[in-house]
Amino acid sequence: MNIDERLEKLRERHEALTQTVELLTRDIDALRISTQELKASHQELRGFTQDIAEGTARLLHVAEIHERRITRLEGGE
Repeated sequence: MNIDERLEKLRERHEALTQTVELLTRDIDALRISTQELKASHQELRGFTQDIAEGTARLLHVAEIHERRITRLEGGE
């Protein structure tokens, strides 16, 4: 194998590596965007969960008040 053949092989390898790096860079950018979207969704779901928990606590409080009232009206207290 002469020097020109070696240089050609090196050039081909360099080009292949360059293409691989470009593809990896695109994949990383896509993953970054997906991660940001997932983070936003997670924060939104966290807010919904907190709202549901607070609503449930309020409903429980109302149910307890009604239960005490019914018990009192039935002469339980």
